[in-house]
Amino acid sequence: MSTALKPLLPGSTLGVLGGGQLGRMWAHAAQRMGYNTAVLDPDAQSPAGLVSHHHIHTDYLDAAGLKQLAAVCQAVTTEFENVPADALAQLAATLPVSPAASAVAVAQDRAREKAHFVKCGVPVAPHAVIDTPEQLAAVNDNLLPGILKTSRMGYDGKGQLRVTTRDELNAGWAKLGKVPCVLEKMLPLASECSVIVARGRDGVMVNLPVQRNLHRDGILAVTEVFAGNVPDVLAQQAIEAAKAVAQELNYVGVLCVEFFVLADGALVVNEIAPRPHNSGHYSQDACDVSQFELQVRTMADLPLTQPRLHSPAFMLNLLGDLWFANTNAAQVEPAWQKVLALPGTHLHLYGKTEARVGRKMGHLNITAPTPEAARAAALQAAAILGIAPF
Repeated sequence: MSTALKPLLPGSTLGVLGGGQLGRMWAHAAQRMGYNTAVLDPDAQSPAGLVSHHHIHTDYLDAAGLKQLAAVCQAVTTEFENVPADALAQLAATLPVSPAASAVAVAQDRAREKAHFVKCGVPVAPHAVIDTPEQLAAVNDNLLPGILKTSRMGYDGKGQLRVTTRDELNAGWAKLGKVPCVLEKMLPLASECSVIVARGRDGVMVNLPVQRNLHRDGILAVTEVFAGNVPDVLAQQAIEAAKAVAQELNYVGVLCVEFFVLADGALVVNEIAPRPHNSGHYSQDACDVSQFELQVRTMADLPLTQPRLHSPAFMLNLLGDLWFANTNAAQVEPAWQKVLALPGTHLHLYGKTEARVGRKMGHLNITAPTPEAARAAALQAAAILGIAPF
């Protein structure tokens, strides 16, 4: 049952904790809709801070910085999950904050995240929580081979080790500093996909279409979205599971739920991101409402309409490696003019002045009338940029 809310209208100021590329694209969406934006980030050159009306250069838990943000904003969100939940909780004492600190805290801890999935009744990989030597010794052999992941501060494949034997498990836990970890049984994967949902304070929930994803070295490389990219039954299961996860959290904001598709066709929830997500970037050019506009709408208590995919799309992640594709030392700008000569290409760069291997520098969205045409153009763009084919 939805409840009528009083929206924050354009002209208001919306704030974000974190100044990375997700904050930058959120700021662009908010400004396009007529809002002022404020960013709190310790980096004076943060991509979002450089394009916002207000840029507060403090640590996320700095009391004066948080007070300043609360003074200029009418609502606040976050653009990455490792912003301290305590900062969100402090801001929530004086103004609307979405997502809530409690929801972000779940996403920050893999053990709590797994427990939440179990509570929601969504399928999850067999796993064990390892906080102590006793829990390590009690791990069932059936969980090996597995992937040992730190419970906190893990993203883009960081804080993870593959372990195949009990000796490797013991050594792996020591290598990770004997911090709290989760061991997940390694499952035979066929593919990966994700669903982005947006939920308002009134309980209304909408979703982007299911995104099929390809990861390389733990980092998203390619996303493809079109009707039939995953079987219809599987797509419906993923959407229902994602909505169940958001509903149980009483979530407000944009949430990405990532899934593994197993070799037997079964679906398993992997993890959540309490923010817009790399796999949803295609929505900027292929949907009538992007994930960033959905984030603005949830913050401002504006109506949520079900996004419509109007074009088949591919998204290529642009890592700093591409700036060093043809040289061993000097940074060379990729051949954007050749890429943009291809029909349906949309370049999004994040305003980062220094390219580094593995650093997310931008993304390329490719849209076309048919999935085949979109894939062909995406493969051409990949060849020009030095991205491995898919």
